[in-house]
This record gives sequence, C-alpha cells and structure tokens, in this order.
Amino acid sequence: MGDMVLTKARIRAGVWEGVLTGAPEGPAPRLEVLHQDAPVEGVRLSADPSAPGRFRVAVPIPAELLSDGVQTFVFRDAARGARLGSFTIVTGEPLEEDIRAEVDLLRAELDLLKKAFRRHCLETM
Repeated sequence: MGDMVLTKARIRAGVWEGVLTGAPEGPAPRLEVLHQDAPVEGVRLSADPSAPGRFRVAVPIPAELLSDGVQTFVFRDAARGARLGSFTIVTGEPLEEDIRAEVDLLRAELDLLKKAFRRHCLETM
C-alpha cells in the first residue's frame, strides 16, 4: 500500500477542494479534518473514475470557525491517524500588526546573533 498524498486544488465559495492520491483499492478512505482538535463536519470524498486510488475531496469551511487570527485545519487518515496535510486561513487586521511585531523581534534577534558571531570570529582568529 502506497502513501496517500493530499494536494490542494483551491478554495471556492467557502469550500476547500483538493485531490487525494495513493489510496488503497476498495472503499473510499476515511478522511477527517480537525480544527483545534475538533472534527469538521461535511467532508466529502468522491472517486475519480479515470484514476483508481484517486479521490476528489471537498471540505466546507464553517463560518463559525473563522475569526481574527490564524485558523489551521488538519487533514488526517482516520484509519491510521497519519497526518496528510493542512490548510490555514488568516483573517483580521490585528494579525497584520502581530506579524509586523514578530518580524521586528526576529530582526532584533538576528542582529544580536550577527554581532555575537562576528565577535566570536574575531576572538578565534
């Protein structure tokens, strides 16, 4: 049995769409989508008749799960518990400020590391 691979196609009209390949022969695999460790309802898989082991995946994104910040949805093979992928939705203006603040902190830390590295190089010459 090969490893299953999930590939995003698009998000359209509030529905995440993708393709699952490498599924074993037989019935559709059980795919679950989790948001903050809670299952997301309405996951649909439909077999691609032109390619065995290939399924189209559709996941409606519930509006009540969307709020300011970063929302991550994780795909998992329900039978094996293996993580197959994820997608993230970022919303809201406050996040923009948070990202800028994080980048500023990273720049400051990088400057400290550069100075320490240069000092180390000079001391070991």
